Amino acid sequence: MEQYRLMMRGINKTYGSAIALQDVDFMVRPGEVHALIGENGAGKSTLLNILSGVRPADSGDIHVNGESVQMKNPLSARHAGIAMIHQELQHVPELSVAQNMFLGRPMTTLNGLFVDKRAQLARATHILKQLDPSINPAEPIKHLKVSQQQIVEIARALLDEAKIIAMDEPTSSLTPREFERLAELIADLKSTGVSLIYVSHKMNEIFQVCDRATIMRDGRQVGVVNICDETEESIVAKMVGRKIDKQAHQSWATDREVLQVENVTRGTEIKPASFSVCAGEVLGVAGLVGAGRTELLKLIAGIDKRSAGEVRVNGQSVRNHNVSAAIRAGIGLVPEDRKKEGIIKARAVKVNMALPSMRNFTLAGVIRKVKLDAVAQQVMSDLKLRPLNIEKPIGTLSGGNQQKVIIGRWVAADAEVFLFDEPTRGIDIGAKAEIYNLIEKLAQQGKAIVVVSSEMTEILRVSDRVLVMREGRITRELTGDDITEENIARFAINDIKEAV
Repeated sequence: MEQYRLMMRGINKTYGSAIALQDVDFMVRPGEVHALIGENGAGKSTLLNILSGVRPADSGDIHVNGESVQMKNPLSARHAGIAMIHQELQHVPELSVAQNMFLGRPMTTLNGLFVDKRAQLARATHILKQLDPSINPAEPIKHLKVSQQQIVEIARALLDEAKIIAMDEPTSSLTPREFERLAELIADLKSTGVSLIYVSHKMNEIFQVCDRATIMRDGRQVGVVNICDETEESIVAKMVGRKIDKQAHQSWATDREVLQVENVTRGTEIKPASFSVCAGEVLGVAGLVGAGRTELLKLIAGIDKRSAGEVRVNGQSVRNHNVSAAIRAGIGLVPEDRKKEGIIKARAVKVNMALPSMRNFTLAGVIRKVKLDAVAQQVMSDLKLRPLNIEKPIGTLSGGNQQKVIIGRWVAADAEVFLFDEPTRGIDIGAKAEIYNLIEKLAQQGKAIVVVSSEMTEILRVSDRVLVMREGRITRELTGDDITEENIARFAINDIKEAV
């Protein structure tokens, strides 16, 4: 019988009448990078919560190195040699790197009366030297880049000499170059015999770093595959239970300008930016993280105050430029961080949808419930919200469905300009295809659309034209056959002096 580092057999978990996991088997070999993939709601997070001791399984067995273990709490998982690196990094910003590494497990002196800060610093220095010597363990962790904070999370796992490390969407905030560094660290850990569980919606990452994959759908394990024997299309088909055809980009661009941005500036963050977007056009904005893409969208949407420049919609200047003025002009923003900036988690779908246009659903300050319900039902039906329940709290929906509600918000407000900032971040591949279709449907209806994305394939999939940004400046406009990964990367990285 093959020796596995981790064996989870017959795992079941229900929440009330909802089945989260049903008879799931999950097995990982020593020194293996094993992907756990599936659509949002497939059961991946529930399985990892059980493995890390956050939630108990209703039934099933867990074995680590051949020995049965009971995951009563996260401490049980740590003692079993299991570490979890969450998508949202777990740290206290004001504390130092070393202090964060030893949270909940301090090194002490005098029978545990005092924290041995010197010993902690020495131990942290030793471990970080193996991973990234440039990280100063005495520095406040808030001063580190996100990629370095993630390395600190890996270092924390190595403190306990973890032999099983689970990574949940580890690259959601990383640049392609930072992912390459993470891939090197994963290869190093693998070479020492550490087993890694890798959760990601990005297929290119799965194919680069993983050996095998367990595929889940609707709380069940539907297959275990060798990555080298698969294609992206074959894995996606197993994930969603159907084939998703890769559609070629279709342009609906006209020559009627809707959005005009002229010399928009904000201090040193955004240098004078000028461009226009026509009805039916999708303008992609590419560049590295920190290039100023999000900041530019926030200036157009009136969230941040511009130092200079003008924004016009259909030739009319957006005066007194703030959020209210932008909304009145027909500008809608789908923000990068939908959880913090896009939704009120505890409120119903219909309320979240109506936020910028609530005045259309009130009379003398009283909400016209019948009208609101009718519009919400129609808009969310058109956008294929699942489940189609406008009374459901939006925080209980998957990321893809939350994004549909935010898009529906601007459909209901009859926006002319749609600004999408990382529209598919944290969204599974099936929902991605639906979001792309929605963007093209809006373009077909004559909306002017701007899409910011860190995913090259996404920019290439949806864009009629691409602006490349670097250090707050638009360095190049690409059209037609010039829209390639190589050109985007070239003008995102090269010195501004080389750009025109």
